[in-house]
Amino acid sequence: MYIHYLFTFIADTMSIETDIKQKKFRSPYQRLALNLIYTTNWLEYKQLEFFKGHDITPQQYNVLRILRGQQTVPIKVSDITERMLDRNSNTSRLVDKLLAKNLAKRTSCPNDRRAVDVVITEEGLQLLAELDPHVDQWEDRFNIITPEEADLISALLDKVREAE
Repeated sequence: MYIHYLFTFIADTMSIETDIKQKKFRSPYQRLALNLIYTTNWLEYKQLEFFKGHDITPQQYNVLRILRGQQTVPIKVSDITERMLDRNSNTSRLVDKLLAKNLAKRTSCPNDRRAVDVVITEEGLQLLAELDPHVDQWEDRFNIITPEEADLISALLDKVREAE
């Protein structure tokens, strides 16, 4: 009953059928898959638009957040890659761009001279502090669903990825 209410509410507000001008789907699973792809692209476009105004990409922002989470503890580029939301990103190139913008800096790895450690700079921390309220506001768009619904959707998405 609760799930039915959720989907009725969502269907009344906007639908994938309207957005992509398709009246029928082969199955509910096809509708779900296309809706996930369409929504992901929509979210990525919105993020790209926002971050462009701050001269960074969403992937660079992701690296900066990872670096901030390290709290001045250096991290290897390979470890950043493992934590990226978009694992297809060229992390070395992203780090190079952040270095050029003075948002991150390289440090030598004491255990392995070939490895490159990275830390966030004060400028990088300042940029994130400036972006945080805007990102919080952007994430507030999800307030149309309850925390319980958000947890349910996240759990269902986890379940889809676990099925692989």
